[in-house]
Amino acid sequence: MEWLALLTDFKSMGIGWATFAMFAALLLLLLTGMPLAFVTLLVALIFALGWFGPMAVPLITSRIFSFVNSFVFVSVPMFVLMAAILDRSGIARDLFDAMRLVGGRLRGGVAIQTLLVAVVLAAMSGIIGGEVVLLGLLALPQMLRLGYDRKMAIGVCCAGGALGTMIPPSIVLIVYGLTANVSIGDLFTASFVPGLMLAGLYIAYILIRSYLNPSLAPIPEPDELPRSEKLRLLKGLFLPALVVFFVLGSIYGGIASVTEASAVGVLGVTLSTVIRGEFSLQLLIGAARQTLATVGMIVWIGIGATALVGVFNLMGGINFVSQLITGISDEPIVIILFMMLILFVLGMFLDWVGIALLAMPIFVPIVVSLGYDPVWFGVVFAMNMQVSFLSPPFGPAAFYLKSVAPPDISLGEIFQSLLPFICLQILALILLLVFPGITLIEGL
Repeated sequence: MEWLALLTDFKSMGIGWATFAMFAALLLLLLTGMPLAFVTLLVALIFALGWFGPMAVPLITSRIFSFVNSFVFVSVPMFVLMAAILDRSGIARDLFDAMRLVGGRLRGGVAIQTLLVAVVLAAMSGIIGGEVVLLGLLALPQMLRLGYDRKMAIGVCCAGGALGTMIPPSIVLIVYGLTANVSIGDLFTASFVPGLMLAGLYIAYILIRSYLNPSLAPIPEPDELPRSEKLRLLKGLFLPALVVFFVLGSIYGGIASVTEASAVGVLGVTLSTVIRGEFSLQLLIGAARQTLATVGMIVWIGIGATALVGVFNLMGGINFVSQLITGISDEPIVIILFMMLILFVLGMFLDWVGIALLAMPIFVPIVVSLGYDPVWFGVVFAMNMQVSFLSPPFGPAAFYLKSVAPPDISLGEIFQSLLPFICLQILALILLLVFPGITLIEGL
């Protein structure tokens, strides 16, 4: 077959040309609109057959099996199911209403209230899609009704919804931990403070802009609530706080592993819907279907990326790319910055799952060889993915919000609204690079 002969010629030319050919094949197939999972699997199969012959196929299947057979991977569908049940219940709505007690008469209070809800939702679910949609349905109409600046309101909903990337139990950190072979519990511990720091930067930005220009965030009319109403609203905080406490408390307390804690989270959210009288067979079926669709996508991308990285590694490609990257500079921080630039560019076009599974097997060994902690790098990677969720042209948070935003809000306006928050994310990333102790990891 001609394509096999062509790949054999690449082999004779060396790994440099083969790397270029593999990258070109990936790019061309992605431009056809083929899903990333099938692109990576197809390229892996073609290059495996052309470079090693038919005997390489069992090597691909064994590598795929080791990926999907990981016990920790069970936590991914559990946390996704937890988020899906949360999406279909009224827990988020009551949580948002309860946060009215926090906002009060503070200028920009509703936006801050929205961010606080986003932090709690992030600690309950670990994924961003549902959070952005929930905030778009709950918070955006209220901020627009109160006369908030449109761009500020849009940015708060998108940026707040994307906090699930950083705040445990983040699915991004779980996939990174599986790929980099590091403790997911350590990743959760290291990312907690940076996640809150990013939320704090958002709140500081809102307060500063609101007080410098009061027209951006009018103070709502006084609304004195009776004590009975305040108590009713406070009840909306109880169940979410209890779920967060049991999930994160069991992990940080060493009582349960991440996988076991994910099952506790599903049980907690399900019991919450039962207590609230919202549980039904339709809710469970809908959540299960959403979970299957999301996890199926993650698994297929994982299979394709794992196969491709495995073949590339056998070809000697990872060593080749590592030498190229480390040859850029003698300064380790310059190499880290170059990696950040690569991840930033990839994040504009690829899904985070594909980036983690394709790039981390190459980047993490380099990071370790430079003397950096892979746990710290995982937090930095997650912060970088924060930027990718908002950045044009394919920032998924913008598309999630567009699906529930009023018709007069265009996709272009959404991306314009996200620019200040992207700058804040980059600032947080710089702080993590300059002050790695923020992750509470010693010895960096």
